[in-house]
Parts: sequence; C-alpha cells; structure tokens
Amino acid sequence: MAWVEVLRDDPDIKNKGIVDELDKDIKKLTVVTERFSSIGSTPVLKDENVYQLINNVVGYLLPRVSSKINFEVYTLSETIQARVHAPLFEWVIENLCKNAVDAMGSSGTIAIKILRGSDHKVFIDISDTGKGIPKALIANVFRPGFTTKKRGWGLGLALAKRIIEMYHEGKIFVKSSEENQGTTFRVELKSA
Repeated sequence: MAWVEVLRDDPDIKNKGIVDELDKDIKKLTVVTERFSSIGSTPVLKDENVYQLINNVVGYLLPRVSSKINFEVYTLSETIQARVHAPLFEWVIENLCKNAVDAMGSSGTIAIKILRGSDHKVFIDISDTGKGIPKALIANVFRPGFTTKKRGWGLGLALAKRIIEMYHEGKIFVKSSEENQGTTFRVELKSA
C-alpha cells in the first residue's frame, strides 16, 4: 500500500490508471483473506443487493480478461436482494465467471441473469458461449479434484458448492450445457 502511494505521486504514472488497478488488487487481496478466514466458520448472512455484488465482480474482472470477452448483466430489477455473505458470494460468482472465461478461450460472452423467483428465491444464471461440458462429465463437476484444465486443482466448483449449499442454504447446479455452444450454471439463494 505504501508503494501505491509513492506511485500515486509519480507524474509519469499518475494518469495512466495503473494506481487505480493496483488499489483494486490490494482490496481484492483483503477480500481473499476474508474469504479464507470465513471458510470453516459460519459466516454471517446479510441482506445484500445481488445486482451490485455481481457488478462488483464484473468490474473487477473486465480489465483482467481479454477485451474480446463480453459481460452482460440482465435483471428486471436492480434492487433484488438475497441473504448472503458478500465476500464468499462474490467469490462464487468470480469463480464461475473465470471458469467461463477459460471455457471460451480468448473471446465470447458471459451473460448473467438475476431473477426473482417464487417462494422467496433469487436465481442467478451464469451462461457462457464456451466449449460446453460433455454430458458424461456434468455429474462430476462439483467433485473435489475434478478438472478438465491442464492447470488447477479442481477445487473451485467444489468450494462454490460448499459456500452456496452449506453456508447460504441455497443450490448451485449445471442448468444446461451443450458441447461447442456453452454452459449455464444456476445459483439459487433465499431472497431478503
């Protein structure tokens, strides 16, 4: 943080947006620390604006992925709220979006739809235009250690499932997937 302050005063760097992005990374590291300290203990859920939390994630990811990746966020109401632990919920959305980016390679679209459902539920559908998941593998995607990537431990979706189902008493599942057309994950939460 001290180096960011030094860079902020450097006239060659001042107006290039570098310091702003470093600030975002420092805030992100703080959030990551909070996330890891939350796993294993029961997080406190609060009524949070889902649209705003998702836009926080998208805003963070945009400058960190290919400019050929488009993010689209759809909702009928920008005031939909759900009972969540914001740092863990944002981590789940970030993980799903990063997996979508990996599935698409260097270009494609991630569409996030936020819906208010019946029975006091909120649905978040995250769709990509990637390679899809073969039907034979869909049942394994949330299993710890399962991965189709060359790098990775296969823990992201397993942790996402734990966070949503154990801590938030919600659901997360593959809503649909077609090879070479894309995948949609659905997250179900309790509305506020």
